[in-house]
Amino acid sequence: MIALGRELAGRGHEVVLQTWDQWREYVEAEGMTFDRAPEYMVWPKDGVALKPYQAAVRAAEETLPFVRSFAPHAVVADILTSAAALAAKMDDRPWATLVPHVLPMGESGWPVYSTGARLPRTALGRRFWQLFDPLTARGTKQGREELNEARRRVGLPPFEHVHGGTSRELALIATFPQLEYPRTWEPWMKVTGPLLWEQPGEEVEPPPGDEPLVLIAPSTSQDPDQRMLRAALEGLADEPVRVLASTNRRSGLPQTRNAKLVDWLSYSRAMPLCDAVVCHAGHGTVARALSCGVPLVACPAGGDMAETTARVAWAGAGVGLPRRLTTPRGVRLAVRKVLAEPRYRERAQEIASWSASHDGPACAADEVQRFASS
Repeated sequence: MIALGRELAGRGHEVVLQTWDQWREYVEAEGMTFDRAPEYMVWPKDGVALKPYQAAVRAAEETLPFVRSFAPHAVVADILTSAAALAAKMDDRPWATLVPHVLPMGESGWPVYSTGARLPRTALGRRFWQLFDPLTARGTKQGREELNEARRRVGLPPFEHVHGGTSRELALIATFPQLEYPRTWEPWMKVTGPLLWEQPGEEVEPPPGDEPLVLIAPSTSQDPDQRMLRAALEGLADEPVRVLASTNRRSGLPQTRNAKLVDWLSYSRAMPLCDAVVCHAGHGTVARALSCGVPLVACPAGGDMAETTARVAWAGAGVGLPRRLTTPRGVRLAVRKVLAEPRYRERAQEIASWSASHDGPACAADEVQRFASS
């Protein structure tokens, strides 16, 4: 979202980004106005919990006065921030959705989203996954009912379609088309390429030597015990590689002969030097690696990481390592495979070539400008 806002602000548009306080410094540094988003504890340790849509209704009511005072030509809301989407329509403003990963809407015969299963290659495989259609239909129907109840409470009409949290006016799908399964694309679905932005970080010198350089890039939000990072450090300790690892400012990690550990580093500067990236498969890390032409060893830890891992493997840009195999031996064998087989780097470099000629923030800003002016 910061990448999109920076691009729009650079084109002379007045941009307000409503988000959490921790991002204020970065939002303002990129030429935007910051507005503090309402926050509620949905799962508090003490007190009465708010259901997600109860929190969304309350936040939408708090956001509405600001929307009315700012009077934007368009509101772009993250796919998870339903409060902003509700507030936009409460003031009859055009509403677009930013999807910062692959589109989570599947089709009949596709694996259930985020299971980590890849797209079936045969009719038998598609028929197998069609057995799960009633189950997913119940889930999407429940989601529609909960969203429609929230819409009713703020005076908006119900949706007849499911996945109502994604705008049918414009959905910016900020991923590589190479990670999207073949599907029927609607006119409001626009695959822009990733919207890449990172916090400022120091340029870090990799360990000396000529051996292949492997970056270990753990998630900032998952795997608090650093299980993947520990397995990678141990598994690669005696391999003929150099290891550069970000610890995300966590301590107590083992030191190995061939590894350099840093609290934080700039991926945009480090990844072009790398021969492989071992990560949890958060979409941002995956997109950054592929934009640099670096193949991946993806070790999903939670959320939509399993889905992103499946897409990376399906696209041929890396290998997936499920949690049960994220062990020293598992990481070691996966890294060996990625480094030994040129097809992974070749595919990653193909995606990087596409990325070099398709500026994601610029493409998304073009769509938002057309949307707002229409």
